[in-house]
This record gives sequence, structure tokens and C-alpha cells, in this order.
Amino acid sequence: MKHLAMLSELMKVRISVVSTLSAVTGFAAAAHGFSVGTALACLGVFLLAAGASALNEVQERHLDARMERTRHRPIPSGRISAQAALAVAIGTSACGFAVLWGCANLTSALLGLAALGWYNGVYTYLKRVTAFAVVPGSVIGAIPPAIGWTAAGGDLLDARLLALCFFFFVWQVPHFWLLLFRLGKDYENAGFPTLTQLFSTAQLGRLTFVWMVATGVSSLLIPLFGLSASPWIALALAASGAWLCVVASRLVRAEEKQPKLRLAFRDINIFALLVMGLVTLDAVVPL
Repeated sequence: MKHLAMLSELMKVRISVVSTLSAVTGFAAAAHGFSVGTALACLGVFLLAAGASALNEVQERHLDARMERTRHRPIPSGRISAQAALAVAIGTSACGFAVLWGCANLTSALLGLAALGWYNGVYTYLKRVTAFAVVPGSVIGAIPPAIGWTAAGGDLLDARLLALCFFFFVWQVPHFWLLLFRLGKDYENAGFPTLTQLFSTAQLGRLTFVWMVATGVSSLLIPLFGLSASPWIALALAASGAWLCVVASRLVRAEEKQPKLRLAFRDINIFALLVMGLVTLDAVVPL
């Protein structure tokens, strides 16, 4: 059990599961249902996400050792060597690529490889260079739904898919920033450039408010571009987006001395789950 728990930490299973759920959403939206192909495609996404996460921990092991939040991770804590973790990362990623290629198609497999390359080759590097790395880094969040969509036989350039991917791209920015704001000092101690070094708490609150509102509005592109034909789903998306805007308003209220970042972080993740659930429901259940 200890080894399983350690591997779960190394592969950031919770984050990998969220990526997989977004791929499920893309698959269901394209196929209007589930099949054995759904499970196999999502297994490939999960393995690639887990492999990329393990590789990231190898890349940032020295920085992780300086941060209170991450110093107990498997490599800094000595529970696994960097060499062994690298072998796990390569093996898991290779399995994910093979599953997507063999059980879905080459386009889906190449998208998965692109996500890994962008995360580990671009975003991981940019984090050490600029506090705004999360903006280009958010491309990573837009790729899993595209993998699911193409695995189900959908066209990569379909406007419906682009609307869905755009939502996930926009959502990733405040999702990452809210996490970084709470842990700003920890990241500064590790040597990462952070927004907390550039802006006051009030400014950060206003900036994040704008992105959270943009996230709520971007969900309306889903019915607008025809991914959902149900007026009930459109109404539910609009109501969920309005709720997110109310949540975001806590970040700019004058009476608040400190933005409620922890609650906002929880709520924006709930919103993403709501959107995924509504899109999937609309695809598989006639409404």
C-alpha cells in the first residue's frame, strides 16, 4: 500500500483524473454516448497525464525540496530515486501513447504527446522565467477534451470542439492563479517568479475576478456553437456561470481585507465539474 500511495503522489492522480474527465466529456460529446472505446481512450489520457506529472516531479525535484507544500513529495523525501521516477514517467507515458494509438487513432495519440511536450518542455520551463507562465501553460487544459473528441471520430477543427477547448483554456488560468496566490510565498522561497511579487492582494483579486467572469461567460460558447442543443442545458450553463460571477465578486468586495482564495479555488473547480457534467449529460441523455 505504501508503494501505491507513493506512486499516486508521484503521478498526481487527482490532477490526472480531472484531465481524464475532460477527455470523457470530449468523447461523449462527439460520440453521443459511451463505449469500450471511451474507457480505452480515457485510460490512455490518464496514463499520459500521470507520466507527465511524474516527469514534472523529476524535473522540479530540487525546487520541490525548498517548498513546504512539496518537500514531502516522493523524490525530495527520498522514497524514490530520481532515476526510478524517470523510468516510471517514461514507461507510463509510453503506455499511454501506445493505448491511444492502438485503441483510438494516431491523431489522438499525437495530441497526447503534444500535451506532454507542452507541459514538460514549455510550461515547466516558463514557470522559472515568468509569473505569467500559466497563460500559455493553460493550453495543456484544452488538449484532453480534443483527445477524447478525436478518439470518438470527431473532426479536430469542428467549431463545437473549439468552443469546448476554449472553455477549458480560459478556466485553467484562474484555476492556476488561485492556487499560486495561496502559495505565493512558498513559490517565492523556491525561486519561482510569482504574481504576488508584481501585484498587491487587491490587484490580484481584481485580476482574478476578470478571469473568473470570463470563465463563466466562455461556458456559454458551448450552446452558442451548437455543442448543446437543449435549452435546459443552456439555461443550466447560464445559471452556473452567473453563480461563478457571484463567487468571483468576493474577490473585489471593498469590505474584504483578504480575498477568499481558498473558497474561490474550490468553487471554480466545482464549476468546471458542473460544465463537464452538463455537456456529458446533454450528449448521452435526450433532453
